[in-house]
Formats: sequence, C-alpha cells, structure tokens
Amino acid sequence: MENGESNRDTIDTVQVALRIRPLMQQEIERGCDECIDVVPGEPQVQIKDLAFTYNYVFPQHITQQEFYDTAVKGLIRKLFQGYNVTILAYGQTGSGKTYTMGTNYSGSEGDSTNLGVIPQAVADIFDFIDVNENKFTFKVTVSFMELYQEQCYDLLSGKERGHSVIDIREDINKGVHLPGITELPVTSTAETMMVLEKGSIGRVTGSTAMNQASSRSHAVFTIMVAKESKTDKNLATTSKFHFVDLAGSERIKKTKASGERLREGVKINQGLLALGNVISALGDGTNRSFISYRDSKLTRLLQDSLGGNSLTMMVACVSPADYNLDETVSTLRYADRARRIRNKPVINQDAKAAEIIRDNFDATYVKKKKCFFFPDEQSNDL
Repeated sequence: MENGESNRDTIDTVQVALRIRPLMQQEIERGCDECIDVVPGEPQVQIKDLAFTYNYVFPQHITQQEFYDTAVKGLIRKLFQGYNVTILAYGQTGSGKTYTMGTNYSGSEGDSTNLGVIPQAVADIFDFIDVNENKFTFKVTVSFMELYQEQCYDLLSGKERGHSVIDIREDINKGVHLPGITELPVTSTAETMMVLEKGSIGRVTGSTAMNQASSRSHAVFTIMVAKESKTDKNLATTSKFHFVDLAGSERIKKTKASGERLREGVKINQGLLALGNVISALGDGTNRSFISYRDSKLTRLLQDSLGGNSLTMMVACVSPADYNLDETVSTLRYADRARRIRNKPVINQDAKAAEIIRDNFDATYVKKKKCFFFPDEQSNDL
C-alpha cells in the first residue's frame, strides 16, 4: 500500500483511496492482462500514458484489515469529535465496492481480515464508547436505506416494500434529510451488525454477465452518535457516519442485460452521470452557485457529503484487467476530480439536538422489536 498521508490535502478536501482488486477467475480464463501499475513508494498509478495521484493507493494484495486501518480508522475519532463523516464507494460493476464496504455482511466472513469497512467501523465505535463511557453518555442509532430506480426505500421499516417508500426533504436547519426513516437504537457491535444483516436482505440484487450478485441499488447505512459530557450537559455533539455503497456503472454490451436488468442499468447510469456532473462542477471550483444537485435523488442524498459540511472519503474500486481498461480509466478520472472538492466540515455541537436524540432513543427503544426484529408483531402506529 502506498499513501500520501505526509502530503495529503487539508482536512476539508475530499480524500480519495484507490483500491485495485485482483484479477477474477473469469478474467484469467479470458486471458486478460493487467493494465494498471502502482508507482513504487508513491500513492500513484499509471495506466496507458496516464498517471493519477491520490491520497492512498491500495494494490491487489492488501487485506480488508490493512485497508481499514490505513484509510478509515482515523475517521472514527473525527466522528466522536462531532463531525459528520461519509465514505463513498464508487466503481464499475464487479469492482469490489460492496466487498470493501461490507454492506452485505452475513456473519460468515470469518476473521477480521475478511470484514469490510462497516463491520470494522462499528466495532471501533463501540470500543471507543466502552473506553469513554465514564466521562460521556452515548446514544447510538442506525438507519439503512436504498435508492432503487430513483425511489428511496427504508430497509429497516419492517414493512412490505411498497409501504417502505420515503421522501427526501431539505430545510435550513436539518439540511437534506429523510423524514420518517426508521432509526433503531443500538447498544453493541453485535446488535448493530444484526440490523445491518437484516436490512441487507431487502436490498435489490441481480445477476448480470459482469457480476452474479450485482447490486441494483445505491445503499446508505448511517450510524448516528449523540455524545454528552457527564459533568457539563452543555458539552454535547451529534454526528453521523454515512457508509455509501453505490451501484456499479455498467456498459450494457458487457453486462448483456435485458428486460428489468436493462432498465435498472439505465437508471443506475443516469444517477451516476448526474453524480459525475456534480463532482466535475465542484472539482472545477469556479462556479459553485450552479451545482445541479437536483438532477438526481442520488446527488440530493449526497449533497452534504460533496461540497457540504461532511468529512468525506471516496473509495474508488477498479479492475486491473485490460478487458475493463476504459471503465477503469473512467473511474480514475472520476476520483481525480473528486479529490479537488473542498467541503466545509463543522462540529455539530448542539445540546438541544442531543436532548432530542436522547428522548427519541428512549421512546424508540421500547418499540424497536415490534417495528423490525419481529415483523409479525409489528406496531400499527409506526
């Protein structure tokens, strides 16, 4: 692994971590050669006659643990300082986004070297709480949603899919938010991972020629933390950690999609195109008053993460196979533009907000099993 930590940009720029997955068996059988080279000692890659430099570059042999410890672990401290944090995984279909993020956690991953970003971050969050609970009171809640064909769905509602649709709203005080989304209180790593696993079951996947378990939706798993000093109730912060697993960009000729898979692919590409336009405009930095966030629900969801008040890291996942050269170059350019985006992160210090979250936590905790863990006993008033 090569990283540019010593030369990294100021903290308000979007950080970019490039991860190159190994060749897959079908690529080896096809006789594919590797088309991307990591520059020794530098967070830089070369492909054809192009060179790209990022904050981190992770070659094929890097484990999940090494990736997390190097690129992500330090963000946990920022979360507890009161900053909103976003990790955004982008890349073509089958490039390793969901594997890296751990969004499809099933409890069968084995040792920590196979765990993705989310399981490891959750463990670190509760480790931090255990160490500091003598000084602070913590309340943790989670939500899980997917964006499928420009429709937002609450994956934790415990309701039938048609009744779990949620809307995106925006106001001066709350910014972009999802009113009515289920926010479940959690008190341990195991409990949080059970929620993630249950929610993942409802996420839309489908088989294509490029990926047998292709994510057909964008997914956002959010951990909300309210921290309050035990000696001074006015010292309180509220913060969120968004884990964003984007559906992969697709070339229809390669995925051989048809019917519903084809329609899904078109919607995925449209949303990613809108995201690319926003990233390009923000990266250019010359005309930020005309950023087209409203062109897609995806860009509206990510408005605070890109050009807003969040600390943001993009994980760009690529294939090394020459068969995917064009898609890999596209991802590299995408990530290069993202690295130029400057956010304005702020500490969310608000005693009243912490009190509201505390009250909601206590009220919701009584009902949580009815609304999610035991759907047959679901409460009608949720």
